[in-house]
Amino acid sequence: MRLRHIEVFHAVMQAGTISGAAQVLHISQPAVTKVLQHCELQLGLPLFERIRGKLYPRPEAHRLFAETEKLTRDLAGIRRLAASLKHKSVETIRLVATPSLAFSVLPPALAAWRADFPHTQCELGTQHTDEIVNILRIGEADLALSLQDPRHPSIVAEPLAEGPLVALGRAGTWPASQRGKPIEIGALPEDLIGLPGSDPLGELIAGAFEAADRQPVYRTVVQTYQLARSLVEAGGGVAAVDPFSAALPAPGPLERRPITPLLPVRLYVLSASQAPLSHGARELVQCVAAVARRSLDAGWR
Repeated sequence: MRLRHIEVFHAVMQAGTISGAAQVLHISQPAVTKVLQHCELQLGLPLFERIRGKLYPRPEAHRLFAETEKLTRDLAGIRRLAASLKHKSVETIRLVATPSLAFSVLPPALAAWRADFPHTQCELGTQHTDEIVNILRIGEADLALSLQDPRHPSIVAEPLAEGPLVALGRAGTWPASQRGKPIEIGALPEDLIGLPGSDPLGELIAGAFEAADRQPVYRTVVQTYQLARSLVEAGGGVAAVDPFSAALPAPGPLERRPITPLLPVRLYVLSASQAPLSHGARELVQCVAAVARRSLDAGWR
């Protein structure tokens, strides 16, 4: 299939009619019909059933449409880039972060970065790490922030900062003499706010409990670290969270204690191996690293 074939086929599938596709593409109906017929001739199979002047997509057309949607999105991105180059617009940096990092280190880092890049466009999104890998691989983002190294051959994972897994509780959870001091994994309450076993920190905690010959009872299980923190703030119990979420300012006093044996949590910047970061993106990474390290220091003051 040629690019023009794909463009016309996609328009017909979206519009549902030849006339609708012609309006979308700003060409005549005969032109759409001619290109579509040539497309089917090149493929050697019909894509539509033609019944009483109407088009009905065959199963092959639906399968083809699923793939052409990806290409159409890429073409739209190329058009946007061409338009920005035409108007001499600045670069666009597309960053995706896991939810906990999007709420903790990213906002202050972006604010600091803006001082040197006031006109650069930055598109931000949140996803979990598995989906981030796919987004980077197909080029829908330039870089990503995660607490997990996906160990994927197409992804470069660069560590930026490291801190211990933290036990987080409301003020008064522990005696005053123990505040800020390390707490053994075996001394954590049984009704700890839990994380799924598939989560990287959830796996870390489960392994530490197993090594301590403990079996925690998770009466509340959450999907995100910031939700675990919010439950702690509301008096919902004690949670084990990453150090960056733990360091966020709180409306009320919280107590933070590193868990022992120390369970390191690393912040990574991820990027596609075949797509080196631009200057603006690299500077944003440096701002993220600086904010992350400051938050680790501030978290124990």
